[in-house]
Amino acid sequence: MPTTTSPSRARTRTGSAPRRPARRGRPRGRGRGRRVAALLVAAALGGFAYAVATGLGPLGEAVQEITLPLRHEDIIRQQAADKDIDSSLIAAVIYEESRFRDQTSHAGARGLMQITPATAELIARESGGTAFTQADLATPQVNIAYGSYYLRYLLDRYGGDTEVAVAAYNAGPTRVDHWVEDAGGVDDFEAAEHIPYPETRAYADNVLEREREYRKNYADELGL
Repeated sequence: MPTTTSPSRARTRTGSAPRRPARRGRPRGRGRGRRVAALLVAAALGGFAYAVATGLGPLGEAVQEITLPLRHEDIIRQQAADKDIDSSLIAAVIYEESRFRDQTSHAGARGLMQITPATAELIARESGGTAFTQADLATPQVNIAYGSYYLRYLLDRYGGDTEVAVAAYNAGPTRVDHWVEDAGGVDDFEAAEHIPYPETRAYADNVLEREREYRKNYADELGL
């Protein structure tokens, strides 16, 4: 015989309200942890910005190493003294040419100062480098020596005018000779007016700006 349930017991079971699941409270420490993390991130970003602006402290030095690197300063000092060139100018040309990384361009220019094969052969003949081979341009000593030699040659060619010499390093002396002639001479030469190539104008501006930055930030390393 099937069992039956009394009406009173049935009412009690069907009439009782279902239990609602208890709400889980938010962990008290979670919001505080997020605020602390946000403050730490803000402090880190603030410290990074301060390091970039001032160059102070280990972080500032690390940032400077990325944004304004310097390598082979002993070779740069040596060549600057030998060629009578400001070492900060050599460093600035290296930075603009290669960022201090050994590389070869699509035009075949090689090494830290991006010397083309034709220019390297010319320098080798003029400087007495009888044992020179193109592979030597991958050597920092040879590359910086040849680049500094060429830079000295251009400075002499244009009466010591750094801006014109740097423009010739980028565009070649044949083009710059025409620009200087159109300007009426080196003394009347204005890069913004007489350099028709935007790339060369930017190159000259960048090198002169980097020269000032290297002089300011690496005076001891460059022997200034």
